[in-house]
Amino acid sequence: MASEQPDRPRKKALSESAAWLPVPYELADATAIQALNAGTADSHQQKRALAWIINQAAATYEMPYRPESSRDTDFMLGRVFVGQQIVKMLKLAVGALRRNEPNADAGEQV
Repeated sequence: MASEQPDRPRKKALSESAAWLPVPYELADATAIQALNAGTADSHQQKRALAWIINQAAATYEMPYRPESSRDTDFMLGRVFVGQQIVKMLKLAVGALRRNEPNADAGEQV
């Protein structure tokens, strides 16, 4: 006679698209980010670090919708927004901003 026990709920497998999961990276990405932070990154490392931030960490060009939950979608939208702001800063016409702001260069140093 078969047991009449109710089925236990199965644990959902984590989707690879879960917005809060760690972002993949390579050793060269970590090295580039650390060199950028230290102010010692060469031009290749600067470009690699920025590309990783925009394309991987912020997932700027990915579809933010996550079917698992609206919270995952909201989390992903936050990541994408950060990437969009970085891309916006990269494309700004800084020369035009300088002409319109008298002391624009005063806050350039970090």
